Amino acid sequence: MTDYSIAFAPLVAWHWLGMLAALAAVPLAVAFWKRARGAVWRLGAVAGLLLALANPLAVVEERRGLSDIGLLVIDESDSAKLGQRSARIERAAETLRERLAREKDFDLRIVRAGAAGGLAQDGTRLFDAVERALSDVPRNRLAGVALLTDGQVHDAPAGDAAALARLNLPGPLHALLAGERNEADRRLVLEQAPGFAIVAKPQTLTIRVDDGAAPRPGSTAAGTPRALALVDIKRNGQPFLSVRVPVGVSTTVDFQLEKAGETVFEIEVEAGPRELALDNNRQIVVVNGVRDRLRVLLVTGEPHAGERTWRNLLKSDPAVDLVHFTILRPPESQDFTPVNELSLIAFPIRELFEVKLAEFDLVIFDRYRRRDVLATIYLDNIVRYVRGGGALLIAVGSNFSAPNSLFNSPIGQIMPGAPTGQNFDQAYRPSVSATGRRHPVTSDLPGAGAGTAAPDWGRWFRHIDAEPRRGQVLMSGANERPLLLLDRVGDGRVAQLMSDHFWLWARGLDGGGPHAELLRRIAHWLMKEPELEENDLKVRVRGSRMEIERRTLEPVQTPVTITGPDGAARAVSLATTRAGREAAIYTPDRPGLYRLSDGERTALAAVGAVNPRETADMRTTDALLKPAVEATGGSVQWLADGIPDIRRVRANREAGGTVPGGRGWIGFRANGEYVVTGVSQTPLMPGLLTFLACLALLLVAWRREGR
Repeated sequence: MTDYSIAFAPLVAWHWLGMLAALAAVPLAVAFWKRARGAVWRLGAVAGLLLALANPLAVVEERRGLSDIGLLVIDESDSAKLGQRSARIERAAETLRERLAREKDFDLRIVRAGAAGGLAQDGTRLFDAVERALSDVPRNRLAGVALLTDGQVHDAPAGDAAALARLNLPGPLHALLAGERNEADRRLVLEQAPGFAIVAKPQTLTIRVDDGAAPRPGSTAAGTPRALALVDIKRNGQPFLSVRVPVGVSTTVDFQLEKAGETVFEIEVEAGPRELALDNNRQIVVVNGVRDRLRVLLVTGEPHAGERTWRNLLKSDPAVDLVHFTILRPPESQDFTPVNELSLIAFPIRELFEVKLAEFDLVIFDRYRRRDVLATIYLDNIVRYVRGGGALLIAVGSNFSAPNSLFNSPIGQIMPGAPTGQNFDQAYRPSVSATGRRHPVTSDLPGAGAGTAAPDWGRWFRHIDAEPRRGQVLMSGANERPLLLLDRVGDGRVAQLMSDHFWLWARGLDGGGPHAELLRRIAHWLMKEPELEENDLKVRVRGSRMEIERRTLEPVQTPVTITGPDGAARAVSLATTRAGREAAIYTPDRPGLYRLSDGERTALAAVGAVNPRETADMRTTDALLKPAVEATGGSVQWLADGIPDIRRVRANREAGGTVPGGRGWIGFRANGEYVVTGVSQTPLMPGLLTFLACLALLLVAWRREGR
C-alpha cells in the first residue's frame, strides 16, 4: 500500500518566513493600490521565493496494514450452563468464529471465563477476563468485544461515569444473551442476618421468597391474596423451624443462640411453580455466638481461708458479673443483738433461687452445708435449673460426709460423687487421671507433667473421699481417690471438687499450681463452651483448607466422611496428635456447606462464599451489562432470536454517530491502522530552477513597468 503526501522542510525558520512575507506584503500592497502594471508579476516572484524557502517535498510512504483485533468471551459459569444456554453459547461461538475468520485483516481472540476459580471467587467475572486478554492490545486496533453470556456478570461496571471511564474500551461491547426473555425462577433472598449474636438474647433474620418479578405490595397482579411458600430452617443440621411465608414479602424469623461459637442455619424454600434451578432456593447463615457478661452466683457456706481465692479469681475477669454471699449468721443463731443494730444483710433467698435463678450462667456452692437457710423447695429449683441447661460447681468441705451435707438434699441426686464418710487429712499432690489427660479441661495443664510423669504442683492437705457414681474423674488426690468429677445432667452440667484446699495454689505453697486456668476451664466447660467439649468433632476453615479435629475420651479409628455441597462424599482418616485428639487436613475444591460425620459426631463447615452471587439470581438479564454496552456504542442481542450477522463499521462513521449494532447484526470497527515500511522524499522546487523562475518574473515586471 502506497500513500502520497506533501511535506515542508523550510530552509529558514517559519517565523523568519513570516517576517519576510510581511515585509514583502507592504510594497506589493502599494503596487496593487496604484494599479502598477508589474504588480502581479512581482507577487509571483515573491510567492515563488517564499515557497522555495519553505522547501516543499513530495513524500511517498510504503505502508503495511495492521489487522484489527476482536475479542470473543465465552461464559462458562454455572448459571450459563442451565437448560439450552450452554448449547446456544457454543453454537454461537463457533458460528461467529467462522464468520470472522473470513474477514480480511482481522484477528479474533477467544477467551473462556466465568468457571469456578477457587474458594475466593464470588460471582461471574467476565470483565476481569476482558482486561487480561486486552492487556497487550493497543486500543487503536481494538475492533470490539462480544460477550456470550446469560447476563449474570457480577464485575460489570455500574452506570456512573467514574465506573464507565475505568472500562477503557474504545470499541463496541456487544452482549449476546443465551437465555429466554421474561424467565421466572423462585429464589430465597436473605435480606438481613447478624454475623455475631449474644447467646440467649433474641435475634432476628429477614428473608424473602421471590417468584420472578415481585407484584405490588399487598396483592398479586390479579388482586388475589399472595401465594404462600413453605420454608424449612435447620440449626446445626437439626430441624429448627418450618413456616409458611407470603411470596414477595419480607418475613422476620426470631431465634436465640444456645451456645457460643459458630451456629449454622440452613434455610430452604420449597420448589416454586417455575424453576430454573434449585440452587438459589436455599441460603446458609453462619452466626458467631458470643457471651455477654457472665453472671455467676457464689454461695459460701461459712467463712474460710479459700473464700477470698474464689472471689478474687471471679472478680479478676472483667467479663464476669459476680454475686457473692457468705452465710455468717444462720437463722437459728441467737446472740441477743437488737435487730436495728444488725449490720448483716438478709440473704435474698427467694429472689436468687426462684425469681432470678435462670439468669445466672453458673452457680457455685463453696463449703456449703444445710443450715436451714435454703428450704428444700429452693434446692429443687437448683436441680431443675441444672436439668434445664444450667451449670453447677460444688467445692465440698469436711462437712460433706455429715448428715447436714448438701448431698443429703435434692441436689445430691445430680452429684456425680457420693461421700464415703472418710476424709484424708494428709499431704498429697493433685494429679491428672488417665481420663483427665484426654479431657480438654485438664489436658495440657501447666505443670501437669508429660505422659505419666508426676506433676510439679504444690501440695494440698485435705481430701474428702467420694465414690464416683457417674461422669468422669479428671483429677485424683490422696490415695489416688477422685478429686475432680464432671458430669452431664439433663441439658446441664455439674462439677464436683472434693477438697477445700484449692486456695493453697493461689498462695504459692510449694510453687502453687494452675488454679486460675483450671477454674476457667471448669467454668467454661460447665457453660458449654465449644473449645472444651470432650467428645466432639470440630472443623476450622483457614484460607483454602479445612482443619479437622476429633476429641474423644476413648480411642476411635473411624474415618470422617465429608459431604460437599454437591452431595459427593469422601472418607478422610485422622491421625492421633496427642492424647484424646486426632486431626487431619482437607482441601475443599469448591465453596459451600460441608458436612462431616464419623457416625456418632457431626460438624458443619461453611467454606468460601456459602451464598455465592452466581446462584443468587439465575434469570437471564440485560440490566447488568446495559450501562457498559450503551457507553461503548454496542448492542444487546438475544440468541433465542438467532445468531447475529457480522458487519465491519468504519471508525470515522462510528464516531459520527453510527451505532455498530442493530436488529440481527453486530458491528466491529474497521480501524485502518498501519505501519510505515519505507519513505522517499522529492523536492518540488529545486533551488536553481526556482531562482531562475523568480528572476524571470522580476524581469517581466520591470519590463511591464518600464513602458
